[in-house]
Amino acid sequence: MKPVVCIVGRPNVGKSTLFNRIVGQRISIIEDAPGVTRDRIYAEAEWLNKYFILIDTGGIEPFSEDTILSQIRRQAEMAIETADVIMFVVDGLAGITSSDMEIANMLRKSGKNVVLVCNKIDTPKTPHDIYEFYELGLGDPIAVSAGQSLGLGDLLDKVVEKFPSEKETEYDEDVIKVAVIGKPNAGKSSLVNNILGEERVIVSNIPGTTRDAIDTYFERGDEKYVFIDTAGIRRKRNVSENVERYSVIRSYTAIERADICILMIDATEGVSEQDARIAGLAHEQGKGLIIAINKWDLVEKSNKTYLEFEKKTRNILSFITYAPIIFVSAKTGKRVHKIFDLIKEVYKNYTFRAKTGILNDIINEAVILNPPPTDKGRRLKIYYGTQVGIKPPKFVIFINDKELLHFSYTRYLENQFRENFGFEGTPIRIEFNEKGD
Repeated sequence: MKPVVCIVGRPNVGKSTLFNRIVGQRISIIEDAPGVTRDRIYAEAEWLNKYFILIDTGGIEPFSEDTILSQIRRQAEMAIETADVIMFVVDGLAGITSSDMEIANMLRKSGKNVVLVCNKIDTPKTPHDIYEFYELGLGDPIAVSAGQSLGLGDLLDKVVEKFPSEKETEYDEDVIKVAVIGKPNAGKSSLVNNILGEERVIVSNIPGTTRDAIDTYFERGDEKYVFIDTAGIRRKRNVSENVERYSVIRSYTAIERADICILMIDATEGVSEQDARIAGLAHEQGKGLIIAINKWDLVEKSNKTYLEFEKKTRNILSFITYAPIIFVSAKTGKRVHKIFDLIKEVYKNYTFRAKTGILNDIINEAVILNPPPTDKGRRLKIYYGTQVGIKPPKFVIFINDKELLHFSYTRYLENQFRENFGFEGTPIRIEFNEKGD
């Protein structure tokens, strides 16, 4: 395992800006409004060839009774429990506050290695005011300016010095990446929490609570997973706040990073055009796909309810007929355990490699059963095919003339591949290249 470094502090001291500077990407939301970074944000970072997991947290408000802020405090506390090193960020211009003192007390009690980061020091010379932070009892404050990228080298030198020597820093890439996607309030965070058996992401009935995509590393038996709980994707006309705009972008990139996407659909609302748009995004990016109909426990049922809902889902999402459908309740846990079986099956199909001989037997038999139509006296000739990639499976078929190829015959060949190889849960890609006689 890589060492885990957690960034904590009260709201608006520059934690997310520091996080983004270290990671080198705009992953965490940066906004002036307090409480913007609501959940823990994970990313891999590196300094001096030492790799570690960096966690950004929502600002801690020790004395607040607000529901969301109290949950942020709980998230930060859980991140602190996970961390090997904690970067405690304070505002060098504002000076020490009562919240800083309370957080410092919490950190001292944790017994963890703490690096005190005095942010917003935008000049090379350290002002004398920085010395007041010795009062926190956490050692030497390190002056930085996350916004101006000043002092970050000295800071990271100090951080890696505190890494425990027994931690492995090599990154294990052998993981299945699963993105949980869908509209706001469809139950994505509840599903991740139920699967993991630990409250990793904030669960609230306020749509849009999960504003960032959160990576959670998880092992189950010999298999390794990364679950990506994404912000709910809204229609663009409903995206009015800057914060929500960042969330939509991050949801898209989360899908791009994933191997498999679990599309969460709220059974109480039914399948919508927005669900179709989100599914289309995963399909276009060539991701494995599972459709999870959530909140099924809240639906009044008859003996036809299941079949009617499935039929409507298939009609609206007709372009992803390959995706399996599972009816679950993330809140009660009903049938959630079966999602792992689907993930394993879809991933097997997503990474499937066909033997060239068998592939061409299927192509030849398909041509015999249904010869390509002629066009102005000329007939499409199919010579042979080969698989050239996985994630998703990609095939190249060599033909005599692309102008003779009709999209309906492409669909016919895809159906033949699916009939013989299965490919449940994964799109497949077929390209055609011309080859002379």
